[in-house]
Amino acid sequence: MKNEILSHLHDPGQLERLYRSNKGPFKREFSILYPEIQGNALAEFWNARLHYESEEISWGSRKELLFVVIASLVAGILAKLPAIFPISEEFYYPRNIGFLVFPFLATYFAWKNKLPEGKAAFLGFATVVCLLYINFLPNNPQSDTLILACIHLPLLLWVILGVSFVGDDLSNYRKRLGFLRFNGDLAVMTALLVIAGVLMTGITIGLFALIGFQIEEFYAEYVVAFGLPAVPIVATYLTQTNPQLVNKVSPVIAKLFSPLVLVMLVIYLGAIIYSGKDPYNDREFLMLFNALLIGVIALIFFSVAESSTEEKTAWSVWVLLLLSVVTVVVNGIALSAISFRISEWGITPNRVAVLGANVLMLIHLLIVTVMLYKAATKKAPISEVGRFIVLYIPVYVAWVVVVIFLFPLLFSFK
Repeated sequence: MKNEILSHLHDPGQLERLYRSNKGPFKREFSILYPEIQGNALAEFWNARLHYESEEISWGSRKELLFVVIASLVAGILAKLPAIFPISEEFYYPRNIGFLVFPFLATYFAWKNKLPEGKAAFLGFATVVCLLYINFLPNNPQSDTLILACIHLPLLLWVILGVSFVGDDLSNYRKRLGFLRFNGDLAVMTALLVIAGVLMTGITIGLFALIGFQIEEFYAEYVVAFGLPAVPIVATYLTQTNPQLVNKVSPVIAKLFSPLVLVMLVIYLGAIIYSGKDPYNDREFLMLFNALLIGVIALIFFSVAESSTEEKTAWSVWVLLLLSVVTVVVNGIALSAISFRISEWGITPNRVAVLGANVLMLIHLLIVTVMLYKAATKKAPISEVGRFIVLYIPVYVAWVVVVIFLFPLLFSFK
């Protein structure tokens, strides 16, 4: 798409045909190209046209709508397989929860981006390999390596989705940042749909109860079971056909929560000293500590991704820098805690997995902190922070692959 836009930059008719044939990818590619071609009269016209915020809701093409309906139905059927066939829910859901959503989203973007057949086939093959692998692992619910594989597999499926979203230009860091922004928009839209669904559920069950029908069990088994997998699929469809719905909400959320989380983290670290709790001897507390760490890192990365296309105020950059510094401290505490537990009680798959993840996150955070300092002191643009964020993602991918495919062998499936 990028080369086609450049080659037809002086052909209004062909640009119009390109836009109408694939509006989403056209807009993304043009937005990336615009800094290079601004000043051209036709480029200025298309920039104004593509960024004009219409108040109308677009429902996309019939093919898109049909895809969403079919994908939602298939995802719902997959979610109900344990009720249709004699499959244990304890076996099925931990291993296959990621396959209820990610392959459909990856297929959607592969189709929208007109992914080359070779790359699309490779992504499909990788998905099938993951599906077969996780379902053929020995069925030992007490196996730490099995649990780790089930936890990390959705992350690998998320990476496959990212490759499908980026399309045929994986080396373009702006497209990778676009994928991070998409995740933020998807989270916001999904939350809105879930809230609407909860309200509808309460109203529906209440109305039927008034006339003597208790439909809670039926509603949960069929409406909710089909609705939950459909929510991220529908949310993706809405963010792509109507970007104006959330493209202003996500940056506001990022700007609002960054200072609040910074204050919360500082107070929380102080409260830990007086609470008597510590992650060194309390395993559950360490798990919650790491969950907090991952959430804060995600907020930092999301905030940078949201700001990569605009100039941030100096105050916002300094808030992100301070938040990053505090998060480095939190990461250091978590890393020292897991190191202490390994030295005291020995090596286990869980401890090695957490240790590796914490080391990788600490290195990444230190890099981002340095770049945020440069951005805050005007030595580098904020876009450079985003570039270093996405360039490091393959390191996480490599670790995820190791945990999923090598840990079961290294620890003899224990």
